[in-house]
Amino acid sequence: MSVHATVVFTDLFGSTSVYEALGNAQATQAVTQVTDWIAKTIVEHGGRVVKLLGDGVLALFQNNQAAIDAVVEIQRRHQERMAKTAVAHRLPIRVGISRGDVEIVAGDCYGDAVNVAARLSDLSGAHQIWANSLALEGINEAAGVRYRVLGPITIRGRAEPCTVYQVDWEDDAPSSLLTMQSDIIPLFDPSQVDTLGGQIELSWMDTSKTFKSFDLPIHIGRLRQAEFVVDDPRVSRTHARIDWRNGSMILVDLSTYGCWLRFAGDGSDLLLRRDECVLHGQGEISLGSTFADVTAPTVHFSVSQPVY
Repeated sequence: MSVHATVVFTDLFGSTSVYEALGNAQATQAVTQVTDWIAKTIVEHGGRVVKLLGDGVLALFQNNQAAIDAVVEIQRRHQERMAKTAVAHRLPIRVGISRGDVEIVAGDCYGDAVNVAARLSDLSGAHQIWANSLALEGINEAAGVRYRVLGPITIRGRAEPCTVYQVDWEDDAPSSLLTMQSDIIPLFDPSQVDTLGGQIELSWMDTSKTFKSFDLPIHIGRLRQAEFVVDDPRVSRTHARIDWRNGSMILVDLSTYGCWLRFAGDGSDLLLRRDECVLHGQGEISLGSTFADVTAPTVHFSVSQPVY
């Protein structure tokens, strides 16, 4: 049976470290409690849970509004739950949403929309909600919620790129839950390096460097130890990090004053403040000041990466 539906895929970010911290039995109980609660919340919003996938939940909604309302509530309520949990035991949620045709076979679901939702969940970061453009049609922005375009992103198995939006849901969110560690910590995971690889070229003034996927993560900042040094007082010692995650270049802001991001051919500027975004194509990153400040330290980037 073929239906037109909104697919929601949720995943618990960092569950491996929780298993290491708690042990298999206790971690399994913690993961199951969260996924069962997610499934219950989805049903309360009119969604249908297709299946639980270890630390993930796959669900279908008839309309976009119900899907967005459900995942925003899930993120906000889970944020409150995590505030009562030790940092090492937290299980932040990441969400992918896609609207499209879905094939229902023996209670399971298949199709492009399912693949896109799963892929967007993989590409997003902790606490984030990513959605394709069709999943946001006909809905209203609720209080404290806004949608910002991340641009076209190549999805494995699709000939055409997918226009992706991030659903910003944090309404005065405590920074202790959303900030990332700013120390230079080795984050290299060989399992994330694709054999086809990818690369990014960064340039600032007379400095230009190219980094392969297996060189990442790299840091941008004033520290001499940073792989790409930008010596300007407006730049934090460790201002940003570029990760290679699931076949994409991810810019992670670690700074006090943030990064402004501008993609070539897109007139809108994106502010990252203790947040992250997929880098694609070409563009500019203004460190610690807006593009309106013509003296701001601006790093140009150019990304080339394989199709997934």
